[in-house]
This record gives sequence, C-alpha cells and structure tokens, in this order.
Amino acid sequence: MAGIYHDAATGELVLRCPYEDRDAAKRLGARWHKSTKTWRLPARPEVLDQIETLFPGAQIDPAVFRAVEEVRRAEAAVAELKDAEDADVNLPTRLPLYAHQRRAAAMALTIPNFALLMEQGTGKTPTAVAVAGRRFLDGQISTCLVVAPKSVLPVWEREFRTFAAFPHDVRVLEGSIADREAQLAGPWPEGALRVAVVNYEATWRMEQALARFVKGGLIIADESHRIKTPGAQQSKAMGRLGQVASYRLLLTGTPVTQNPLDIWSQYRYLDPSIFGRSFYAFRNRYAVMGGYNNYQVVGYRNLDELVEKAHRIAFRITRAECLDLPPEVYTDIPVQLGPRAGSIYRELEEQAVARLSAEAAVSAPNVLTELLRLQQVTGGWVNTDDGQTVQVGTEKLDALMDLLEDLLSNEQRKVIVFCRFVPEIRAILAACEKVGIQAEGLYGETKDRGELVRRFQEEPEPRVMVIQIQTGGLGITLHRADTAVFYSTGWSLADYEQAKARIQRAGQTAEKVQYFHLLARGTVDERIMQALAAKRDISRLVVDEWRQIIVGGRGAA
Repeated sequence: MAGIYHDAATGELVLRCPYEDRDAAKRLGARWHKSTKTWRLPARPEVLDQIETLFPGAQIDPAVFRAVEEVRRAEAAVAELKDAEDADVNLPTRLPLYAHQRRAAAMALTIPNFALLMEQGTGKTPTAVAVAGRRFLDGQISTCLVVAPKSVLPVWEREFRTFAAFPHDVRVLEGSIADREAQLAGPWPEGALRVAVVNYEATWRMEQALARFVKGGLIIADESHRIKTPGAQQSKAMGRLGQVASYRLLLTGTPVTQNPLDIWSQYRYLDPSIFGRSFYAFRNRYAVMGGYNNYQVVGYRNLDELVEKAHRIAFRITRAECLDLPPEVYTDIPVQLGPRAGSIYRELEEQAVARLSAEAAVSAPNVLTELLRLQQVTGGWVNTDDGQTVQVGTEKLDALMDLLEDLLSNEQRKVIVFCRFVPEIRAILAACEKVGIQAEGLYGETKDRGELVRRFQEEPEPRVMVIQIQTGGLGITLHRADTAVFYSTGWSLADYEQAKARIQRAGQTAEKVQYFHLLARGTVDERIMQALAAKRDISRLVVDEWRQIIVGGRGAA
C-alpha cells in the first residue's frame, strides 16, 4: 500500500509505493529520490488530488494535509489582494509607496517565494526593499542577497539609501572573486540587515560563499530574464542558491523575451513546485516539437494553464494600469546618407544578399551579422579588413547635433541619447564637447555608473547622457530627462522597451515624453524601427523575412 508524508526540510511530498505502481508515480510527474527510494512531489493542492485519485486508499500523514492547506490559504490570500484597491501593510520606507506597490509587497509577504512581474518604471525595486525591511524587522531574515546585471548593481545601493527606513548595510561586491568573498565574509555591523549585491556572472564562481551568506535569508533575482536559459552556468547556480534561501523574490518586467519556455528556469529558482524540476517534462507539456528528428519547437500549447500557474505566486502590472504617466510622442527623423557612406552601404548590402542567397539554409546568426555591418554604416562607421573602425560619414551625427541644439534651447531639459555602437558614443561625446554641451557616456568602459546617474538626476550638469542600449537600457531611473533620442537601436524588442522605460516611469512629471528615432533613408534602420514599432522582435523574423529586412521593397521579386 502506498504511503505519503511531508518532508519539512525540502517542503516536498514523499510518496512510497510498490514497484508495480511506478508508472502511476511517473504520471504524476514525481521525481525519483534514489537514496531514500521514494518519489518526490510538490506540496500543492492539485498534486494531492491527483495522488488520492491514482492511489486510492493510500496512507496519508496528517502533516501532508496541513502543508497543502497552508499553500492553498496563502495563494487564496494573494488572489484576494490582487482584486483589492490597496493593502493595509506596515512597510518600513522613508518615502510613501504607491497603492500598487503596497499591494505587491503585501502579496510578497504572504508567501515565501514571489514574483514581481511589474513593467519597467512601476517601482519593483522600492517594493523589494520594503519587503526585505519588513522581513528583517519581523526577525525572519538577517541577510539579503541581490543578484542583478552588472549595469544595475549601483541602483540597489541608491534605492536602499533612498527608501529603507530600517538599519541596513549594503555592499556591492567588486574586484576579484577573492576580493568579493572577503567583502562578503565581513565583518558586518550588528543590528542591521546585511545586503550583498552581486552580478549574475559571478554567482557560479563564488557559489559556496554566496550560499553560506544567504542561508536562511532572502535572495532577490533582479531582471530575472537573465537566467532564462536552463543550461547556463548562472541559471543553474541561481537554481541552487534559491533552494538555500528561506525567502525568494523574482523581479522582471519581461519574464518572456523569446518564447514561453523562458519561464521554466526562472521558476526553477523561485519555486520548483510550480513547473517541476525537469525542463524536458515542462517543454513536453507546453511546446509542440517537430522539425529535424523532432528536436525543434514548432509551436506552443496549454499556454492558458502556464500563465495561470505562473501567476499563482506573481503580481503583474503595467505602467498604463498603475501610473498617471504623461503621453508619449514619437518622431522619426529621416537622414540621407552621403555619397561615401551610401556607396559603402549599397556594396555591403549587395554582398549580404549574395552570401545569404547562396546558403542552403539561412541561419539567424548569419543574418544578424549582416544586419550588424549595415547598421554600423548608417551610423557613420565601418570595420576594415585589418580590424580598424573608421568613420565614413557624419550625416546622422550632424542630424543629432541639430536636434540637440533645438531640444536644449529649453534650459531645464535633459536628454538621453541611445546608441548601439561604442564608436558612435565617442563621436557624439566629442561633438558635444566641441560645441560646449555637457555630456557624459554610459557604456562598457564607464566606471562609476551610480555616481553618473546620480549627477544626471540631481545636478544641473550633465544635460545629455549618451548610453549604449545594451549597457544602460536596463534597471536605472533617468526620469530627470523627458526626451530620448535613438541614434541607433538593436533588434531586441525587450531592449528597446527597457530603454524607453528609463524616462517613462514613476516620478516623471513632464507634460509629455518624447522619443526621436534617427533613421537613415532606404536602409535597415527603417525596417528595424517598423518591426519594433509593431512590437515585433527582429531576432525572431530574420530567417523567414531576411530579404525584406535587408533590402525592403527593392528586393521583392
């Protein structure tokens, strides 16, 4: 006869059953635990219902019912808060939070593992700070580990300083792995929440030290879509670290950047009971496989179920739903390439079409490589055969400087300029310096990013910040500006939306927010922007529509 009991250490249900019932256990999605010769299952109401159906008469320990009922009550409380207008919760913050932030914090305090799937600009970070403070003051935690992209690390130190109305010590771990582990080891001040902030790439390199620090504490995965790839070292490390902490938060405005399967690895970290511990079982449930040897995902299914499960322990809200934000105004500025840049562009375009046409099966990486070369030229630069980057035109740069002259005639205005390529950033900074515009750059070589953001937000200068979209389009608040100029863009819709949200977010007080796009006429600039404006991700279109993207209507048969 089968027996079920609750493992308090892991939070799982443990099933013992005769060997001949193993197929029934597998149908439940149970995981075999070799050392104890038992099957392991998440302690969830629907799982217990399935067990009782497949194993009638099984002996069930009373602790099983208590554990499942606790989950049921907590998720019911979360569902009730989602329908509320506000939440009566005592949050230790220096500044008042919005009603949606209070509701989100109340939900995150109701259950140990929670996802803040809040769109960029709606205040995920202050909400997480408030949750950490409440758990600290209630004696639940003494340590908090924040894991975030490198460009976002300084944000957390500033947000704790701005919002935390409780004793805390924040350390952004920097230097070699040995240096970071020494910073983590302390000493730390007594009577304060110990907060360590580290980038994702370091997690698997110093996993043991991080595990010792966060054991029994709170771990926060900021911009968690960075761990969406199941097999990546940092994704696997976060999955293991998550199981060491007593409490977990997941923060992202874009949980799905490529396809619905992005969810699994993030929830492996957050709460494996939702989607299980097997990616292949998850994929078989929600993806349709086909193609060569049935190895390719050709479609998706059961997506309503996927969303419902994910949202049991998540709060999702958009800027439009929760903030009285100013209207957005979009303006495309056409730029005509000069003779030299235009000639080089057409030559590279012809070569790209010839190379791709010769391929038996066009691959996305090859198309994106060709697009990259063409985009560089529209910004005025080209890579030579000997590896040098040379300037071949200033048409887009000239258009930008004319635009900045007009925009900055308003002495109160600050402007963000987004670029894809570092040579563009350097050229823009040099041009600004030449005409007396105080401008600074935020890209891979920038050292003290937190201080740069602070000065832009709080001081009269600089008036212009030039940002590499992959580096600074994430996790920082720049609402002191009401205007952003896209000198060039990538082809990721998520990166584009993240970049726009740097200025259109809580705290923006302008009458309108302006976005300008500098687009070289008759080039990939126009097609890429058309796709982004239509909420289409270029990286997902390139194989089937590469010719249309590269040459537009001129390439039609």
